[in-house]
This record gives sequence, structure tokens and C-alpha cells, in this order.
Amino acid sequence: MGYFDYALSISDRIVEEFLTTLYMLIVSGFFAGIFGLILGLFLVLTDEGRILENKLAYSILDKITNTFRAIPFVILLALLAPFTKAIVSTRIGPTAAIVPLVFSTVPFFAKQVEQALAEVDPGIIEAAEAMGKGPLEIIFQVYLKEGLPALIRAGAITMISLLGLTAMAGLIGAGGIGDLAISVGYQRYKDDVVIVSVVLILLIVFIIQAIANILIKKVSH
Repeated sequence: MGYFDYALSISDRIVEEFLTTLYMLIVSGFFAGIFGLILGLFLVLTDEGRILENKLAYSILDKITNTFRAIPFVILLALLAPFTKAIVSTRIGPTAAIVPLVFSTVPFFAKQVEQALAEVDPGIIEAAEAMGKGPLEIIFQVYLKEGLPALIRAGAITMISLLGLTAMAGLIGAGGIGDLAISVGYQRYKDDVVIVSVVLILLIVFIIQAIANILIKKVSH
């Protein structure tokens, strides 16, 4: 008997769970990326000394962001269960997991965006203002353009963090390769399944990092 015999015997399930992980990762990452970018932009723009400075708005957004960041993902799964059912008509499965995954990832990415855009050279922003550019022009032509490499890097970090959360989504029957490693590999003492699962997860991480590095090289100047 070979060491990986059991993993080979359930190869179809491994492939299925791998695709489930990719589904949760891509869909959650897409929505979290959109909402996180918008929230992060507002955090930067309304901060003290920024073009849309508003202390009250910044304080509210910052507190909401930090509150959701502080809630453990396992608790968030239970907390959002009624809302999840209202949105996707079910509390279990990979589609149901997307809702809490997005809620958990948005504040994390928003803070990454805030940090990335806060590093944009103030001199460039002042020059744009002196040229008479409006807030929208400054956002797209200065903040997003100059901060793009840092935003891509933040996106990669966020996607890798999100990948880790998909394993915990197994608690609501979402499945995925991380859940397979725990429910079959660990709980049933099938070490070969754990190893295969880890290799597949690392493969996703390496692909995310490789894509990010390529994009950063293309947009850096």
C-alpha cells in the first residue's frame, strides 16, 4: 500500500473541494475587493488634512471598520446567519459562506487600502489641486494611479488571508480543501489527505503571489 493511496482513492472529491475553495475565494474576493476599495478610499479621503476631510464621517467609518475586524470569523458566521439566509436563501454551503467571508474581508482590505493610499506623495496631490483638478480626478488620476502597486500588493495579502478563512467556512457546510484537510485528513487520521490539501493551498498562494508580482512590475514606474 502506498502512502498516498487514500488520497488517490478520493481524488474526485479532492478536485471538487479544490474547485469549491476557488469558487469561494474568487467570488468573495471580487465583492470584498469592490466594497473594501470604496470603504478604504472614503477612510483616506475623509481623514484629517485630506481633500474631503470630515472628522465625523472618518470617525464613524473607522469605528465600523475596526468593530468588524475585531469580530472572530467563527462568531461572524453565526451572527450573519439570518442575513445570509435572506440574501442567498440558505445558511449552509459555499454560497452561504460567501456572505460572512465578504463581511470579514471588507474591513481588512479597507484598512490595507487606507494604508496604501496614505503613502501617496502629498506633493503630487497638492500639485493636482493647484491645477484645478476636482476630487474625482484626484482619486482616479492621483490616488489610484500612484497607489496602484501598493493596492495590488494589498490585494494579494487580502486574498491569502481570505484563503485561510475559507477553511473555517467548513463549519457551515461550505466544504473546500481546508475543510477536507480537517474533516478527513485530521479527524480520520489520513495524513496523506492533509499533505495533499496543504500542497494545493500553497499552490493557490504561490499563484496569487506570482500574479501580484507580475502586475506590480507592469504598473510600476
